[in-house]
Amino acid sequence: MTNPINRLRHRIYLLIEASHPDDKGARIFDALMVALIVANVIVVILETEVDIHAAYGHWFHIFEMVTIGVFTVEYLLRIWVSVEHGPVARHGAFVGRLRFAMGPYLLIDLLAIAPVYLSLLFPVMDLRVLRIFRLLRLLKLARYSPALHALSRVLVAERHALGAALVVMMGLLILCSTLVFHLENTVQPEKFSSIPAAMWWGLATLTTVGYGDVVPITPLGKIIGGMMMVFGLGMFALPLGIVASAFSRDIHQRDFVVTFGMVANVPAFQHLSPKEMERLIRLLRARRMPAGSTVFSRGDIGDAMYFIVYGKVGVELPGHTIELSDGDFFGEMALYREVPRRARVHCLTDCRFLVLEKDDFHTLTMNDSHFNDNIVGKINEREETFTAKLDADPRS
Repeated sequence: MTNPINRLRHRIYLLIEASHPDDKGARIFDALMVALIVANVIVVILETEVDIHAAYGHWFHIFEMVTIGVFTVEYLLRIWVSVEHGPVARHGAFVGRLRFAMGPYLLIDLLAIAPVYLSLLFPVMDLRVLRIFRLLRLLKLARYSPALHALSRVLVAERHALGAALVVMMGLLILCSTLVFHLENTVQPEKFSSIPAAMWWGLATLTTVGYGDVVPITPLGKIIGGMMMVFGLGMFALPLGIVASAFSRDIHQRDFVVTFGMVANVPAFQHLSPKEMERLIRLLRARRMPAGSTVFSRGDIGDAMYFIVYGKVGVELPGHTIELSDGDFFGEMALYREVPRRARVHCLTDCRFLVLEKDDFHTLTMNDSHFNDNIVGKINEREETFTAKLDADPRS
């Protein structure tokens, strides 16, 4: 019988780390944590109002202590259950948990609670400046927000295009500021005393904010300023357009967010290190399909393979149907052998898949020998089953 402690740890892992979309308990936990984080940020803001703090400061302090207790328990539980991750468990309980604690999310969690404990350990020191770290609790929302996950993926994916747009904007800023400096320096030496000083005017003009504290007064300076305003609209529309189009494309490609927990639950990927798994996540595309729908039909061209995160599918072979469920994969044979689909696959229940496109599949099999061996072994096993069914029913 499984150790009760291990069962409890696995259940907590599913509740706070895996966060399965169909787990009611996980959804309630996520909603409560989001509400607590938002309430904390609101309290931090309200505390700066003298009258409000005087009237409710005691209650704010009690709320802060309760919140710190909740966040501390959450932090410790996440470290405790981290060994349920296959890649973390491979390094052993201590080293695996230590490596997990050094991840970005856990570091944010630590920084969010550290100021309170530092103030308790060093009461004679003025650590009020550390209170700014309480606002890091707002970053904890990234753990629970699919939209923020999508935005971070978009920014990483489009970093080269955004970098190019930033270079163009900086070039325009420097060029126009330099020209205006030479035109205005003689008539406004106190305001356009140097190119960096002129760049303050250039930045306000390029962003179309226009504070009005520094303005050109020469005819050519005004012309350049007007042109800069027009160019500024286009320059700032460029990165916004890049992000908006990529964000829209990402939303249409993914029905839900592929997370570390989802991928770690797939046996075929449990040998990967956290960094390798992070790279893999960028290749996978999530997909939902309702019960009764067809994933692909016999004779279709193989364009992807599928990993089952949740649900059951039926693989229709000649005169026989095989059921696959959580953690299984299918669709690899057509990709590996470069042949049409040999079976029809349909959803027996509502399903969640991780989809690996054909090109990414070939890249992964070439670069990951463990994954390739796993795929080849499963292909040989399934081809034997398929051949046996053909021999039993020649008409198929």
